[in-house]
Amino acid sequence: MSISVRNGHKRTAGAALAAVLLAGGAVSCGSEKSDKAGGDMAPAAAVKKAAAKSEDLTSFNFRMKGSVPGDGRVQAKAAMTTKPLAMQMEMSAPQQGPEKMELRLVGGGLYLGGGEDAAKEMDGKRWIKFPAASMGKGGPKPSGTSVSAQADNNPADQSTLLTGSDDLKKVGDAKVEGVETTHYTGTVTMDRMRELMKDEDAATKKRREKSLKQYEDMGVDKLTMDIWIDGEDHTKQFRARGKGDKGPLDMTITFLDYNKPVTIKAPPKGEVMDLAKDMKGLDG
Repeated sequence: MSISVRNGHKRTAGAALAAVLLAGGAVSCGSEKSDKAGGDMAPAAAVKKAAAKSEDLTSFNFRMKGSVPGDGRVQAKAAMTTKPLAMQMEMSAPQQGPEKMELRLVGGGLYLGGGEDAAKEMDGKRWIKFPAASMGKGGPKPSGTSVSAQADNNPADQSTLLTGSDDLKKVGDAKVEGVETTHYTGTVTMDRMRELMKDEDAATKKRREKSLKQYEDMGVDKLTMDIWIDGEDHTKQFRARGKGDKGPLDMTITFLDYNKPVTIKAPPKGEVMDLAKDMKGLDG
């Protein structure tokens, strides 16, 4: 899971970016209310109601744990805001090495930090900055990833994918992080979602297209999806499973809180290697 850029610098971070792609399309999180959701509500109605509630999401803290095609096991803890878009994530991928990575997406830039190990390789610099605006447009980027493809995604959009399931069902009641929830599961194909998108308005089509592309880029064409919904009709936990070109996808996102203040700052300039400036120097 290495970063490859034209100036020769390499750092381990592919799994971090894969996690960001998933998180950028994540559903909204649950509250601490103890009453479970669902009751006698039909599964489709319950999932649609949770999807609608998630439209009010502006910030959240969450944990991620699972496997990503090509990168293996990933563990992460993160905070994110949607207005303005910003994220801070601490993650590890045990199968790729012992080092931990920190990622910050803020102010139009993507920062990847490797601590002391990175500083030894980069003349004391602890961070690499990728200009998010150049991702996928010929600028320097981590190999095989694109942050700009999901940078303006609404984190509620992924929950709408399960509303397209033809076999959605209620599994039962379960506690998640001490919160009573109702568990629903179903499968959905990318083709089915694209078929349903035909009747949506242009803005909705654009958002859902980005959610679908995240999976298609990993070679996933069918998902088994699970949602745990709490007593306030918010999604407390979300799981997506599928088969990708480079291995299995199985990621669970557990939401710790939502719509609480989140502050994310860029790293100190003196600790950052700015790839945009590096590339300009090489071009010269």
